[in-house]
Amino acid sequence: MSEPLYKSYEQTFTLLTRDCDFTGHWRPGAILECMQEVAGVHSALLGCGRDDLIRQNIVWVLSRCEIHMNRYPVIGEPVTVSTYPMPVRRYFFPRYFVFTNRRGELIGSAGSLWLLLDIRTRHMLPPGDVARLIPDNTDLSIPTYLPATVGALQGDEFVSEYQPVYTDLDINGHVNNTRYADWLCNALGVSLMRSWEPENLILNYNAEILPEHKVVLHRVLRDQDFRFSAFVGEKAAFEVGGRLRPRI
Repeated sequence: MSEPLYKSYEQTFTLLTRDCDFTGHWRPGAILECMQEVAGVHSALLGCGRDDLIRQNIVWVLSRCEIHMNRYPVIGEPVTVSTYPMPVRRYFFPRYFVFTNRRGELIGSAGSLWLLLDIRTRHMLPPGDVARLIPDNTDLSIPTYLPATVGALQGDEFVSEYQPVYTDLDINGHVNNTRYADWLCNALGVSLMRSWEPENLILNYNAEILPEHKVVLHRVLRDQDFRFSAFVGEKAAFEVGGRLRPRI
């Protein structure tokens, strides 16, 4: 069998105002949006993109993600994003991302775990034939660890209620994974986000959030550590954890 042509995928773009927050830095939610898009393009090149899978009533969903940012680039700055998958682990498809500047210096990195979802039953599916389309990248080094589990955190807690709106939803009919980073930043607040930024983000996606769901949000802060979670009824839909650092 011939070696797959697209072991990895790379894209360079310039940050626009829509990609950045009120401080002019790359917005965490926009980083997740970028990761989603480049992963989608690469999957299409491998023959397992959305158009390929939707004919079988299958879509990709993100299960876990962990992002580490050395610094946040600013409006007008070119960023190169490289991504590549690794061998399937049971039901999970690992995929890594590397962010560099115009000089090739590391800006940040991310690891993620993806699953296949049957859009009719909303149940997870085994890798099946899709696993055969994933290139053998065992010769490539990994830039970070696989995503961790968000740990417990005791501290100052704020609880609020929320119901998804139009801009939260994606083509799969549920709240898009990228929106949870925006919800986090909203919960941290403008005053805090003016002077602080997430050094890292760990996101665990436990269950999808649908338009009709009433969501209870919990934000916990202790010194520079944070934990943000959402519940639909008694079930945790997602959990986000990480650590803040002062903006430079």
